[in-house]
Amino acid sequence: MKVALVHDWLVTHRGGERVLDALCEVLPDADIYTLIHRPGSQSPAIEGRRIFTSFLQRIPGIHERYRHFLPLMPRAIESLRLQDDYDVVLSSSHCVAKGLRVPAGLPHLSYVHAPMRYMWDLFDDYFGPGRTRLPVRVAAHAVRPWLQRWDRASAERVDHFVANSHHVAGKLQRFWGRGATVVHPPVDLERFTRLPLEGGGQGGYFLWLGAFAPYKRLDIALEAFRALGAPLWVVGTGQEASRLGSTASSPHIRFLGNVSDDALPSLYRDARALIFTPEEDFGITPLEAQATGRPVIAFGKGGALETVNSRTGLFFSEQTPASLADAVRRFETWEVGFRAEDARSQAERFGRAVFQRAMLSEVESVLRVSRKSPRRVAAV
Repeated sequence: MKVALVHDWLVTHRGGERVLDALCEVLPDADIYTLIHRPGSQSPAIEGRRIFTSFLQRIPGIHERYRHFLPLMPRAIESLRLQDDYDVVLSSSHCVAKGLRVPAGLPHLSYVHAPMRYMWDLFDDYFGPGRTRLPVRVAAHAVRPWLQRWDRASAERVDHFVANSHHVAGKLQRFWGRGATVVHPPVDLERFTRLPLEGGGQGGYFLWLGAFAPYKRLDIALEAFRALGAPLWVVGTGQEASRLGSTASSPHIRFLGNVSDDALPSLYRDARALIFTPEEDFGITPLEAQATGRPVIAFGKGGALETVNSRTGLFFSEQTPASLADAVRRFETWEVGFRAEDARSQAERFGRAVFQRAMLSEVESVLRVSRKSPRRVAAV
């Protein structure tokens, strides 16, 4: 089976790229098509493939400034041409990857991490007052209607969608009018289950981990823990680093920057709990924390409702510092009945092999359907 894998961009190695890595492992002959690629930024399983990039790759400084070129991304993904005869196209999309044009008769299966969130339901989180400079906000408002139209129209070119959560499947129906099956993304359990469950949570700190993107709402955690006077360790960096770092004046809050993959399991295991503030489309970090045997305090919307249960964590109902602080106070009592083995058992439901088997089944299914019926062709 010859597969063309399509991914938005290969600049950092985060959740979407870990999904791509898992797909590469079970599709050993697949080529990769992407907007841009920073060589050396990915796992060996990805870097070892033939990787084809768009015209954006030739722009000086693109790897640092690619977000500024969002209006060009639809044109860039549509400009890519498949370089071989393939049996199926499998896109891994959170922006424009699902918009690749494929030859008539070639089935296209798209695994969607999220619709273009900054142009749909999270537009204000990215471009609202105080989030970015006025010229950027004006430009975003100007291109938003066109990008939404392109996003809906290009979705018609896909034969079948797989969403990474029921939460995202609902968005695909709402924004694109398309149904989807659900396959949860993989957790690299082996990294987080090597440490014993006994003795966890002894570090005394709470842990927040993620990219400093607006919708991640690290600001909520910083304000809540300043008010509580409780220790919060923050792992990550990103576009809001300077703004958030300048407001985090508290001896109880510690910024660790990016942490190596080898150091991360111990950080999870020694934390009292993971603090999870975004309304995430899925969210891998709660499962990583549970795999090490630690509970989660999460905002009670989005993907967290599919990965955390009443035995493995607590939810706060409003995306505010006060609501989070209240949950942290309740945690003091709830923690007494927590069992680390319950958390690990929950995480094991989302293992890498489970994801790989499900995705291979989806690929085989779309191939069977394509052989039985003529492909629907939609013009954009």
